[in-house]
Amino acid sequence: MKQATVFFTKEITSDSLKRIYHALGVNLKGKVAIKISSGEPGGHNYLKPELIAPLVQELNGTIVECNTAYEGKRNNTKDHWEAIKNHGFTEIAPCDIMDEDGEIALPVKNPFHISENFVGAHLQNYDSMLMLSHFKGHMMGGFGGALKNMSIGVASSHGKTNIHGAGDVSKIWTADHDSFLESMADADSSVVDFMGAENIVYINIANRLSVDCDCDSHPAEPEMGDLGIFASLDPVALDWACYDAVKNADDPGKAALIERMDSRNAIHTAEAAEQHGIGTRHYVIQSID
Repeated sequence: MKQATVFFTKEITSDSLKRIYHALGVNLKGKVAIKISSGEPGGHNYLKPELIAPLVQELNGTIVECNTAYEGKRNNTKDHWEAIKNHGFTEIAPCDIMDEDGEIALPVKNPFHISENFVGAHLQNYDSMLMLSHFKGHMMGGFGGALKNMSIGVASSHGKTNIHGAGDVSKIWTADHDSFLESMADADSSVVDFMGAENIVYINIANRLSVDCDCDSHPAEPEMGDLGIFASLDPVALDWACYDAVKNADDPGKAALIERMDSRNAIHTAEAAEQHGIGTRHYVIQSID
C-alpha cells in the first residue's frame, strides 16, 4: 500500500514554515502562484503576512486569490483589492486576483457532478503553485484545508457557485450536501490535471482553529490550541492528517471543531478526491522538529 509522507512541525514561525517547505524536496519552477485566503474584512484568523513573507519572498511568488460568491467585501475586484491591501499582503509580494479579467473552464475527467470547473483566467499565467492554507473549520465544508483552497479558492466567483450548486448555479446554497463536497473534489482534480501534480505543493497551517472559515467576517473564537504546520505533496493525505490531528489532540477544546467537521461529513471531500486519484488517505507523519 502506497503511503504519502506528511511533514509536521509544532512550531508555527516563519522559519519553521521555510523548513517544512524545504523538507518536501521540491523546487517549484517558473512563475510561482501562492494561493492563500486573503481573509474577509472583520475576521482576523487568516494567515498573517509577517508569518508567510519569508517563504513567499524566497520563492519569488505571487500571492493569488479569486473573488467570492457571497455577500461581503471580496465579491468584486475593487473591494477585494482593498481587503488584500488592508490585510498587508501587497506589502510583502505581488498580488493577483486571478478572475479580475474573467475565467477559463477546466475539464473534469470522470466527474461526480461538474464536467467543467471555472477558474480565474490568470491561473494560466503560472507554472507552479503552493497551496498555502489555513486549516480550520468551515460553516458548509466542515473544515477548510488544501482541498478547499484548491477548489473553491481557485474557482472564479461564477466557478464557486458552480461548485456549491454541484453544477446548478441556481442551487448555490440548496444543493445536496455530499454533492457539494464531491464537486469540490471534481474541481480539485481539474486543477491538478491543468497544473500537473508535480507542480503543486501543499502546506496547511493549523493555527487559530476556529469552527468558522476565514470567509466569515465574525468567526467564532478558537476553543482549542494551535497544532502546528503540516506539509505534503499529497493534498488528500495532508487534509486527512490535519483532520486526524484535531480528533486525536489532547485538548478538550477540540469538541466544537470535531462537531463542526463531522456534522458536515467534512472528510467526504478527501474521500472523493482520493477516488479521483489525486491522493491517498494512507499517510505517515514525519516530524521535522
